[in-house]
Amino acid sequence: MKKHDCALFDLDGVIVDTAKFHFLAWKKIASIFNYDLTSNDNEQLKGVSRSDSLQIILKMANTVIEPSKFEKYLAQKNLDYLDFIQDLGPKDILPGIFETLIFLNKRKVKIGLGSASKNAEVILNKLGLTSFFEIVIDGNKLNKSKPHPEVFLRGSSALGVAPEKCLVFEDSASGIISAKAAGMTAVAIGNPDKFLNEDFCYPDFLSLVQNDLDKLF
Repeated sequence: MKKHDCALFDLDGVIVDTAKFHFLAWKKIASIFNYDLTSNDNEQLKGVSRSDSLQIILKMANTVIEPSKFEKYLAQKNLDYLDFIQDLGPKDILPGIFETLIFLNKRKVKIGLGSASKNAEVILNKLGLTSFFEIVIDGNKLNKSKPHPEVFLRGSSALGVAPEKCLVFEDSASGIISAKAAGMTAVAIGNPDKFLNEDFCYPDFLSLVQNDLDKLF
């Protein structure tokens, strides 16, 4: 395994499981269009921007809405999501993440966040992890959502590290495609059946910490 100088993390489903709250918020919006959003449908929304997610749901529901209402539904989804995560805190950090961040910090590896979420900084603050991340590239700063590589290329550029020296931690198929398109090492976290073309796959961060973390950095 080659060593890397930079670690770029996705947020939802990697550092904290807020994916379930996104699902509940989108399910509520989908019900407005008389569509029952399923967990399988939700896989298509992971790693995708808020605007693109709504477009996908409208297509699923075979519904067209007035442009003036589009922003209204986006705002409502975000309000519902923020309501769901009110009690989010350090207790919600996924197993193995804190140990990974401590390890990377000691190795002086540059750490960044690359997420489609527009609430990334709010969530990091709630988790008490903000100080670990040198840069945060989130949905507020992006023109294109995953699987486009913009989020990770902007991250590596901001950290001053060549893409080939960066490693990305992702839990979505679109995120893995994004990382590979950026020319980076892609580490998938979760069920390997969900992914294509990842470099490594681990069921969770605990198994990574216990086995290969020191080989990657």
